[in-house]
Amino acid sequence: METGSHGVAPLGSTGESAYLSEAEWDAACETALHTVAGRVPTLVGVAHWSTETTVRRARLAERCGATAIMMLPLAYWKLTPAELERHFATVAAATDLPMMLYNNPATSGVDLSPETVVALAEKIPNLTMVKESSGEVWRFRAIRELSGGSLSVYNGNNPVALEAFRSGAAGWCTAAPGLLPRWCLELYAAVQHGEHRRADELLAAMLPFLRFIVAQGLPRAIKAGLVLQSRHAGPPRPPLLPLPAEETERLQELLELLGSHPLLENAATGAAGVAS
Repeated sequence: METGSHGVAPLGSTGESAYLSEAEWDAACETALHTVAGRVPTLVGVAHWSTETTVRRARLAERCGATAIMMLPLAYWKLTPAELERHFATVAAATDLPMMLYNNPATSGVDLSPETVVALAEKIPNLTMVKESSGEVWRFRAIRELSGGSLSVYNGNNPVALEAFRSGAAGWCTAAPGLLPRWCLELYAAVQHGEHRRADELLAAMLPFLRFIVAQGLPRAIKAGLVLQSRHAGPPRPPLLPLPAEETERLQELLELLGSHPLLENAATGAAGVAS
């Protein structure tokens, strides 16, 4: 919030929420929402394997003041279309909050096609947003066209951030602002102001960092970066291990390079992405 982010998305699926007990999940949700205190919109990831627990999380997020909830289709057994629809519809009906459907086949094992996403939205009134993280840029335009523009589509794949914006993405929901907020803000501002050359230069400079944190695993990389910035958040939750020393040195090099990069000199930040 201090750097100008448009919103905060706690307990996103690619962090450590999968390794938390329900009591810990509740504490993280309550602490984040009470800290934000309504100053910016909050989008809480409520995904769980079971419908019952997902409903419980969604209701807690609503009671604590969340602006919206985000749902990823976690599945050990491959869910049928009817099962997916019932799961999403049941959770959506449990609160009055808008819902963001989150497609991340690399982590969830479930790929929601644009046709599936739009069909679900037609049956679930408060499904109004989609976070698309497959990395296939054509999906942003497809979802918007198939939904007649009624669904807002957000990008969750870091390396395609600029392509996503140019294909109609409404925003960028990413862990990157946890370490480099100004870079994400400046990229969004450049896109909004039609500064195409500056946007290209910003993303080109950021790409090694963006690819690094994804390749190393977001919990490992972000937590190592927080330590490097003297913001200790504890080690990754087992079974994850801390980022190895060699990779931590590389991360420090990337952060130092971007921290003193001339592209940010005298820059006036005008907008933001969403920090998850």
